[in-house]
Amino acid sequence: CGACRDIDAGRFVDLLEVDAASRTKVDDTRELLDNVQYAPARGRCKVYLIDEVHMLSTHSFNALLKTLEEPPPHVKFLLATTDPQKLPVTVLSRCLQFHLRRLPLPLIQERLASIAAAEKVEFEPAALRAIARSAEGSMRDALSLFDQVLAFGGGRALESEVRSLLGTLDRRHVETMLNALASGDGSALMACVAQLDERAPDYDQALGELAAAIQRMSLLQALGALPTEDEEQDAALATLAPRFSPEDLQLYYQVAIMARRDLDFAPDARGGFEMALLRMLAFRPETAARPLTPSTTVPASAVAKAAAAGGATPAGAAVAVRVASTADATDGNWPATVAALGLQGPASQLAAHCVLVGRKDDVVQLRLDAAGEHFRRPQLEQKLAEALSSHYGTPVRLSIAVTATEEPTPARQLARAADDRQRAAEQAIESDANVRTLREVFSATVQPGSVKPLN
Repeated sequence: CGACRDIDAGRFVDLLEVDAASRTKVDDTRELLDNVQYAPARGRCKVYLIDEVHMLSTHSFNALLKTLEEPPPHVKFLLATTDPQKLPVTVLSRCLQFHLRRLPLPLIQERLASIAAAEKVEFEPAALRAIARSAEGSMRDALSLFDQVLAFGGGRALESEVRSLLGTLDRRHVETMLNALASGDGSALMACVAQLDERAPDYDQALGELAAAIQRMSLLQALGALPTEDEEQDAALATLAPRFSPEDLQLYYQVAIMARRDLDFAPDARGGFEMALLRMLAFRPETAARPLTPSTTVPASAVAKAAAAGGATPAGAAVAVRVASTADATDGNWPATVAALGLQGPASQLAAHCVLVGRKDDVVQLRLDAAGEHFRRPQLEQKLAEALSSHYGTPVRLSIAVTATEEPTPARQLARAADDRQRAAEQAIESDANVRTLREVFSATVQPGSVKPLN
């Protein structure tokens, strides 16, 4: 129609386009609204298109709100924004909201390719793909970036020039860093960073590219296939993905996105980027295991799980397992057995209130302290029997008798140890020189029950 042709040519007088980013003052808004009362000259309605409306000041919104509450029948307002959460609730409540979806990356890339072909522009598909990805679903932003790339590259759109302009990471650098991470090669990783630094990259973008590659590898491991974005990079990631465990990829992804948040606090951007990569290396499970001190023991169940998973077993843990298993075989050390079972919740309390009487064939005889009788429930007994069967390596049944016993159950041993720690903490406070000084100078007293042991 004629109105559409006039709008396309920019001469339709009843369409008023306003850039709110450059007209944020209340006087600008009032001047704009002075003509609301007049009827349209040519069309059925007078349309006010306010772009980036979230940039208006609070007073401008208040001036606009009065018109929005009682708009004339011949006036329509189109408020466009990328941040609707910044608009006042009073304005949002008087509008119909339409959330425009993002355009798919292949569609933007295809449109850019058709424009480049029509304009006889030399381009590389990888360059258009990088532009489409940076546009984040906006065709307008993609066209603006395309114009900048052509001006920067002398009428050509090459991948190297696009990445130089946008400050993004070349996929070969991403693959090199992932290879070094998979191999645990810190020297190769730092050499890659040195090469990358020569191009003066945007390290925030570099971390984003690295996180995106890690995310695609995680999806590849979980789903077995990916929607194709970059065939060459996807092929490289498919080769790299089996070299990482799913846990490693989750950790690396978290490190990368947290490093982006903390990059502003680093002494320099390169240092923050390097520390993120070194953190990924430092948190690898192979290097995280440390020999435990001789006084430290590890529950046998935890060591058994680590061994079953193929992980490294700390030296101190092996000693703890040997001692526990020997005690079980010779002395019937029930507290050590309970610790090795790894039970949680009420089932662990049932075991802790029992004393081992003996084991005959497939029957384990236990004596339950009367104080723990309320833990004797069929489901808890079943959990305890299953844990003991796994511990002994053969199915066992339980025979539990409830009696008042003076024998030291694991629960009593823990309570006694807690009492000992509490007394030791109170004695340490009483003998502290600073506490004695406070008593003498200020007549201070230690409140009963306020002293707690550190562990």
